[in-house]
Amino acid sequence: MTNAKIKLFLVDDDAVFLKSLEIKFLQHADFVIETFATGELCIKNLTQGPDVIILDYQLDGIEQNAMNGMETLDKIKEFNQDIPVVMLSSQDKIDVAINCMHHKAFDYVVKSETAFMRLQKIITSIFQYKKMEKELSWYMERM
Repeated sequence: MTNAKIKLFLVDDDAVFLKSLEIKFLQHADFVIETFATGELCIKNLTQGPDVIILDYQLDGIEQNAMNGMETLDKIKEFNQDIPVVMLSSQDKIDVAINCMHHKAFDYVVKSETAFMRLQKIITSIFQYKKMEKELSWYMERM
């Protein structure tokens, strides 16, 4: 990772969880964080160029007819398939996780006491992966 701050979008309709996650990220690393309570707001702001999006699976706590996390994930991938999206859910079900991965989520995290630590590790691995991709393309161009 470079010295540039990582732009992180946090999308969750649970205001308390969203705020606590924002505070934890701000305390532990150098992030620029934007928070959104709905998928629609996240989609409207994609032109800001987030490096990573952490997205709630449900997203129906504020408006009944709001886009859910899967619909939001699909719209993000339509906008730019290279934005890594980590899905967050209170559901600890393998079929939910598999569905997220089929929709091109980078990873799936269950909301729990260890969720923040898992998210930190995932974000680190995202940037390690991007660095390896750049190095590989550099070498491939020279072959």
